[in-house]
Amino acid sequence: MTFKAKSTAKATGVMTAMMLSAGLVFGGAGTANAMGPMVESMDQDVSSGTVTASKVMAGENGWLVIHRTGKDMKPGPVIGYAPLKKGENMDVAAILQEPVESGEMLMLMVHSEAGGMKTGVFEYTLGAKEDGPIKPDGKLVMKVVHAE
Repeated sequence: MTFKAKSTAKATGVMTAMMLSAGLVFGGAGTANAMGPMVESMDQDVSSGTVTASKVMAGENGWLVIHRTGKDMKPGPVIGYAPLKKGENMDVAAILQEPVESGEMLMLMVHSEAGGMKTGVFEYTLGAKEDGPIKPDGKLVMKVVHAE
């Protein structure tokens, strides 16, 4: 009887460990798949002529676009961009096409590759539909940072 009780306890412990392991694996995968488009970044030194997003999630191939912005938090002129692949993109650096002074606000925004004439060529101009911003639930996918 004692042997059987130990055996049952051991089997229960193994089953619990297996279930927890499976739950973590499946739970983690579900969370990753459920994550929508997003941009992670922070205030940064842009004196080297680049701005970087630490992580970008994109639902399709597209662009990380850098807009000037102000206190009104409206996207202004495009001053840089970098390509994105569908899914997770880490440490995405966009080359700035204009000088940016310390203290200026930059809006890092996810744009689509859709609507343009050429795949792989960024064709957006402010207000255009070609390679325009994505808007899940009518909201822009973006992060505002300050240049240091």
